[in-house]
Amino acid sequence: MVSVEGLTVEFGSFTLFDNISFVVNKKDRIALVGKNGAGKSTMLKTFAGIQSPTKGNISYPKDVTIGYLPQIMQLNDGNTVLEEAALAFKHIHAIENELNDVNRQLAERTDYESQAYHDLIERSTYLNEQFSISGGNNFQAEIEKTLLGLGFTRSDFDRQTKEFSGGWRMRIELAKLLLQSPDILLLDEPTNHLDIESIQWLETFLSTRANAVILVSHDRAFLDAVTTRTIEITLGRIYDYKVSYSKYVELRKEHREQQLRAYENQQKQIQKTEEFIERFRYKATKAVQVQSRIKQLEKIERIEIEEEDTSHINLRFPPSPRSGSYPIITEDLTKSYGNHLIFSGVTFTINRGDKVAFVGKNGEGKSTLVKCIMKEIDYDGKLALGHNVKIGYFAQNQAQLLDENLSVFETIDYVATGDIRTKIRDLLGAFMFGGEASEKKVKVLSGGERTRLAMIRLLLEPVNLLILDEPTNHLDIKTKDILKQAIKDFDGTVIIVSHDRDFLNGLVDKVYEFGNGKVREHLGGIYDFLNAKKMENLHELETQTNIITSDNSKQEYKKTESKLTYEERKELSRQIKRLEKQITELETRIKNNENKVSDIEKQLSTPKGASDISLFETHAALQKEIEKDLELWENLTNELEVLNTN
Repeated sequence: MVSVEGLTVEFGSFTLFDNISFVVNKKDRIALVGKNGAGKSTMLKTFAGIQSPTKGNISYPKDVTIGYLPQIMQLNDGNTVLEEAALAFKHIHAIENELNDVNRQLAERTDYESQAYHDLIERSTYLNEQFSISGGNNFQAEIEKTLLGLGFTRSDFDRQTKEFSGGWRMRIELAKLLLQSPDILLLDEPTNHLDIESIQWLETFLSTRANAVILVSHDRAFLDAVTTRTIEITLGRIYDYKVSYSKYVELRKEHREQQLRAYENQQKQIQKTEEFIERFRYKATKAVQVQSRIKQLEKIERIEIEEEDTSHINLRFPPSPRSGSYPIITEDLTKSYGNHLIFSGVTFTINRGDKVAFVGKNGEGKSTLVKCIMKEIDYDGKLALGHNVKIGYFAQNQAQLLDENLSVFETIDYVATGDIRTKIRDLLGAFMFGGEASEKKVKVLSGGERTRLAMIRLLLEPVNLLILDEPTNHLDIKTKDILKQAIKDFDGTVIIVSHDRDFLNGLVDKVYEFGNGKVREHLGGIYDFLNAKKMENLHELETQTNIITSDNSKQEYKKTESKLTYEERKELSRQIKRLEKQITELETRIKNNENKVSDIEKQLSTPKGASDISLFETHAALQKEIEKDLELWENLTNELEVLNTN
């Protein structure tokens, strides 16, 4: 579909990409991965035509469309949410306007036999077809569905875009991109401003409705749910893995071990060659052999190994001073702004050592409750902090409170105490402030860099209650793993406001769900909560369906029992037989595919099979087919059950 040929991008003397080539196929779901600074965002900009390559090119088919969502963008004001989202369909409005003009001319003209009149009829027919193909009859419904999926409510639709925060306005831009349905969708950190429910909606959308997708994300669960191909950018080159992110991590580890062995063997060969040259350089009898070895050495293509980052360092919080048994107790806590109720009747107790998550849609009160705990805002009801509670608080605005005249190193050195002072350089490197970056002044740092620096400061303070509000937004996957392990080992109490399921998984033991003005407690981890919520929603849906079906059955029972004609009963019998046949065929197909999956899993358990990427791809394809067939089977059996009740 799209061909990248010999792409080279240079900045001064630094080469970011060096003669790389690959192809993007229709329906590809590609994750771009690599260390910060490897060139992931630059690759997206090059695809979008914003960044020009030094050499090489990207070849697109004629009329291919591209949608690009950068991390930071200029946003327009002046429209409502609905009007701004509707701009995605301005091509439909153009068709509609021209169609209205053509129809007006047809109504006014009387030269029915002229060529011009016939040309207008043909144009009208063509425009009607284009209007229908482009979704002109239902684009309004698509707009509403997409906005609701991304977390907006119907009451938001008529609000001005300027009333929303930057994160919500980014959602509007994302909605416009998705609605345009481009041939290639380029997404740079699309989940940064989304809550868990919106992320799950976006996963489903990208997996089932999008065309080709190329994305950069530090959300491991999101990558696994969406992508089927992983392109790693490292040292100016790429490595293309036809697997999801988690499978890539496994294969990448094997590939690196192979690289290391090849590198070590090459270094031995180079060393022996150099020793031979040095030993016999001045012996005339060996001049030919020496020159041969020199040429051989010059021809060797040196294997480069990317330096391992310092993400393996064992970072630990300082020992926390002991707090009381109940660091936070709330009773009937209520917060509102004027007539707008944020939450009410909030009652819970957080025990010493608990690690809890605050989750829910944006705007439901997670950060508001944190501000109540921090005594930053007033509230009604009771909120008591336990004995000797010392809070370490991280929020986005913490980054703005740093001393701009200090360097990165000085900022951390100022608060570091004990053994960690000997590891400040390692710590800074783990959070992408290695080398000369540690000498940068705070005032020249970007927003993301300041956020990371504020996080490092927090890691060094002796506290017993950590409150982290969206701590992972500007961290890459390896750095998040460092932070996650440090929080696991922390012996105090932790409250985390986050939408990152992978980060929360295995970290929290209790989840507080914010929604509809209430806060509900769920015991267990984040996936226990998500699974229970899904079951709960399905149960509610099922209950509603049963009520409707029950009511309809009572009303229609006599009609169904006594008023079906012979032909109607005959048609009903045919439908039942058709469904039974389809269900039997589906069950056979599912069983066959499950047997194939079982055989492949046996092969994958062998060393040879584990290195065969095509087996992973076949396994994934079969699993998807089974899931699709099971869903169809469930729908058909439900349909059959309804017919049998008649």
